[in-house]
Amino acid sequence: MDKLPERTIKIGKASVGLIGLDAVMAQALAENLAVDEAMEKIFPAVAEQNYIPESARKLYQQALRKEYQRRLAGRENSRSNELKIKILGPGCVSCNRLNSMIFDILQQLGIAADIIQIHDLDEIWRNGVIATPALIINGSIKCAGRLPASSEVRQWLEQEIDQ
Repeated sequence: MDKLPERTIKIGKASVGLIGLDAVMAQALAENLAVDEAMEKIFPAVAEQNYIPESARKLYQQALRKEYQRRLAGRENSRSNELKIKILGPGCVSCNRLNSMIFDILQQLGIAADIIQIHDLDEIWRNGVIATPALIINGSIKCAGRLPASSEVRQWLEQEIDQ
């Protein structure tokens, strides 16, 4: 399935979704700006569209700088052995079962992952999903509109770890 653009970055220990992140990063990359120049454009643009607590401004600036440097180096889709899992759905029984299943499998495999649950219908659609529950692993839609078997989920996670 298709890879989706990143809309979240790691701020401290949390993964935070930022409106306009892709657009402002793409613009800075297209202009081939030096890191300091890029930060003068990126942080104000992101802060304009998103609430950033005053106490966390430095963390956001550091995370945005790191993300820009990563993208500038051409490693946009390659994070070393990091798993990013999105569970999309309204919070129904199937969505909750999928979430529990993923936790159990991750525990069995002894690996960690960022798990994001998306309940907002607009955000679900922005991820290219029209049927829920849906599962996205590292930007790739693995299933939508059904609850996958535990063995399928385990296989998908193992494949992503091996890449």
